[in-house]
Amino acid sequence: MNRYLGNKPALALFLLPALLVYSVILIYPVLQGVFRSFFEWDGLSASTFIGLDNYKELMTDPLLAVSLKNGALFSLVLVVFQIGLGTVLALICADPRTRGRKFLKTAYFIPVVLSVTVVCQLWIAMYDPTNGLINKLFSLLNIPYQQNWLNSPTQSIIAIAFVNAWQFMGYQFALLYAGVKAIPEDYFEAATIDGCSKWRAHWNVTLPLMRETYKFCFTIAITSGISAFVQMLIMTNGGPGTTNYTLTFMIYRYAFMESNYGYACAVSVLLVLISLFATLVINKVFDRNQEA
Repeated sequence: MNRYLGNKPALALFLLPALLVYSVILIYPVLQGVFRSFFEWDGLSASTFIGLDNYKELMTDPLLAVSLKNGALFSLVLVVFQIGLGTVLALICADPRTRGRKFLKTAYFIPVVLSVTVVCQLWIAMYDPTNGLINKLFSLLNIPYQQNWLNSPTQSIIAIAFVNAWQFMGYQFALLYAGVKAIPEDYFEAATIDGCSKWRAHWNVTLPLMRETYKFCFTIAITSGISAFVQMLIMTNGGPGTTNYTLTFMIYRYAFMESNYGYACAVSVLLVLISLFATLVINKVFDRNQEA
């Protein structure tokens, strides 16, 4: 094995096709976006070099603060719902005493395979202030909490984030369930023999051993929240007004609605940097906990 691994020219030859594909699909567009962010460009005519003017304008753009706040809220909802609830459901389904585990695992994953458009239209009907299921349930329960969910400047972003969290919770559940099943049963049985209750054994044994799984799940949830777009576009088109804008929606607006591609590239560079920073922070936090 060492003889094969030590043959660096052969390894480079085998890695070259994958590296070329990776560079063309990912690295080149990122570098092109960074390059274009220094120009004033409408996407068709000749571009004009303006240096850091796009970034200076971005720092004073009122949509930036709205987008950053919405991205943070979106990420928080995904983390709480997808990872929090997904963990509970994964532990329940991993318990051999749970009846109907196969059905539950399938039911949790069904929304993932549905079209985003179908899911959004479903929840638009449920959020309807007059005939929507949610307001009707409150009415049947005699709870005076009738809301215009998608037209509220404060509640609409949470309502939209919940749709994304609901649809893709099954994906996080699958990752967490795989992480739980990868832990040897002997650890859990030893904890219960020592007097731990079932849930305390999970807290002290199962969850700490799923550190790498959680690192990946948190990265997926937070970066997905920062770059959320499709649900806003379908359900409210960024409204009411601009209250549901995210960085991705800013890119869409400036590139495709205002043909200001240079400025949109500057926003995309900021989005990439924030996502990379979030990923580095997550890795640092989980690696620190592992060392502790």
